[in-house]
Amino acid sequence: MSAGMASDEVTDMIAHIEMHRQEMQKEAGLAAACNEALRKLHELLEQERQQLQLHGPDTVHPANIEAVTLHINRVKQLAGAGGQKSMARNARPRQQRQASRPGGPRNPARNKGRRTMGRRGDR
Repeated sequence: MSAGMASDEVTDMIAHIEMHRQEMQKEAGLAAACNEALRKLHELLEQERQQLQLHGPDTVHPANIEAVTLHINRVKQLAGAGGQKSMARNARPRQQRQASRPGGPRNPARNKGRRTMGRRGDR
């Protein structure tokens, strides 16, 4: 789908979003930074799609769409790689709550607080 080079404006926007993602990653972590970058990239992609509909395929917009889409895929891979690392640390998957059994207790066990052992509270 290579239609040429993306416009300088879109290239600059992608670079700005990427720099912001890297700074945010230092402060808020990989997942939050990637989510924010993906949100901004999808907004940019939607703007370029609208411009393509207005001005037609003989403009720079197809190349812009391709460039934004490629960067979205890179950020998704980066976010996925971070998610896989966290799964490796927590090797055991979370257990799902099981439906109550027909013969089992109806109310789950509750924390009844601290109890004194062998003493009554009337002293």
